[in-house]
Amino acid sequence: MTTITPQMVKDLRDRSGAGMGDVKKALEANDGNIEAAMDWLREKGISKAAKKSGRAAAEGIVWAVSNGKTGIMIEVNSETDFAARNEQFSGFVKKAAELALEAGAGTVDAVKALAYGNGKTIGEQLTDMIATVGENMELRRAAKLESADGNVGAYIHMGGKIGALVAVSGGDVGEVARQVAMHVAASNPAALDRDSVDQDMLARERGIYEAQAAESGKPAAVVEKIVEGRVSKFLEEICLVDQPFVMDPDRKVGKVVADAKAGAKVSGFVRFGLGEGVEKEESNFAEEVMKQIAGAA
Repeated sequence: MTTITPQMVKDLRDRSGAGMGDVKKALEANDGNIEAAMDWLREKGISKAAKKSGRAAAEGIVWAVSNGKTGIMIEVNSETDFAARNEQFSGFVKKAAELALEAGAGTVDAVKALAYGNGKTIGEQLTDMIATVGENMELRRAAKLESADGNVGAYIHMGGKIGALVAVSGGDVGEVARQVAMHVAASNPAALDRDSVDQDMLARERGIYEAQAAESGKPAAVVEKIVEGRVSKFLEEICLVDQPFVMDPDRKVGKVVADAKAGAKVSGFVRFGLGEGVEKEESNFAEEVMKQIAGAA
């Protein structure tokens, strides 16, 4: 049997764009014959899937699930909203999230490595879907929150456009945790509380307020009070526990949780907005059709 060398693996990876593991399997299955291994990858749809991996995937679904004590959220992207609305795709995302919850898997690599239930891993199942559907798909993000002495609430908005997890410690307040997750989805806070605010961001804001207040020509003591007042208002706007609760604007989120159970408090949150941070290439539909016609000619 032919020995599979690192150079053979590199050559096939360069040609196919497939992953290291798939390349090794292909070479082993074809006794080191690179051409046969290339055909093997194409037959499996792996090479085809790899070629699509460079295309921007900014659509898709965010899905969050909780069992009360643990919450898992994942984002799986596709190139088009049409593919995202496909029942096969949505079913895959939901099943992957549930499997991740059962296993307590909170990272992309950990989720991909889980058994999907058909002899394949979640990552391998996703690769198969790429080949079948014909566009790039990516398990882009995963997050996990836990609360040993409280609850984790999960919320999905607009069928998977926004997802949120909220952990509450110090009390069994599951419904309140879910409602605060709804608040997070709607308000998109930048930090949990004032202690967790990014100090560089806060310094920039303070600098802006100081420059604005200095132009007023008022005494230094007055300027200082103006700046501190604006900083305090800014923190109230961006910190989850200080924000007016969307369902009861007369109370802040922190107060709502404390009122639900003495000693309860929000201990963490995660929010995913579908496709945030992904640069989606804008294409001209007519031009794309003409390219395909030219390519087929």
